[in-house]
Amino acid sequence: MSKIAEVEALLKQAMREREEQRIATLRLVLSALRRGEKDLGRPLSESEELQILQRERKQRTEAAEAFAGAGRDEQASKENAELAIVEELMPSRMSEAELVALVDEKIAASGATSLADLGQVMSDVMPEVAGRADGSAVSQIVREKLA
Repeated sequence: MSKIAEVEALLKQAMREREEQRIATLRLVLSALRRGEKDLGRPLSESEELQILQRERKQRTEAAEAFAGAGRDEQASKENAELAIVEELMPSRMSEAELVALVDEKIAASGATSLADLGQVMSDVMPEVAGRADGSAVSQIVREKLA
């Protein structure tokens, strides 16, 4: 099932249950996904859908931080509520143990031995953790293992 179909189904359910916040957020996400399809002129691949969802998540996170920093707690909580809805659409997060095991596997497979091999290991790991782990966390683990 594509993310567009999944979001449409969730939107219908939210409309039946009259959840205004959820309806508004799902409409924004659906619009972003459809815009991505229109821009490419074809259906989105799974990785392209994931990139759009990551962008939506990042926008909500940054907005919530900005509002909280400016003392606008009501707006920050609204953005955090939207963020929670977007997070529901994302794949489940990898645990740190899973991430460490994957990094160990990729280091062994590539034969990396020093920080000079950081880029190679990162390019091997990142496609497999896309949307399931933060790039900075992956980078930190790879650096620790190669140091």
